[in-house]
Amino acid sequence: MNDQTIARIRKFKEDRDWDKFHSPANLAKSISIEANELLECFQWSDTEYNLQHVKEELADVLVYCRHMLDKLNLDEDEIVNMKMDQNEAKYPAEKAKGNSTKYDEL
Repeated sequence: MNDQTIARIRKFKEDRDWDKFHSPANLAKSISIEANELLECFQWSDTEYNLQHVKEELADVLVYCRHMLDKLNLDEDEIVNMKMDQNEAKYPAEKAKGNSTKYDEL
């Protein structure tokens, strides 16, 4: 996410004085709720969905994730790369390529 978009998200929250509602627990709940609204877009079909609605719900998830990153003073690149290191160790390409088997069964 670029700096301008991050600043816009932060300003939106600050202008409404919503930080007091953004505990890590509340943000985790909101991320989950919005992710379920995203899932609802595909409730009855894997192929027929409203792309605009998908984009709106995905954006809601991303905005709440940005709030969580800010609240916990986390850097998204750092935590994503940390998790990718773990994933690469659990799912080596030579074993996992083209295979959906869980890592402990590879």
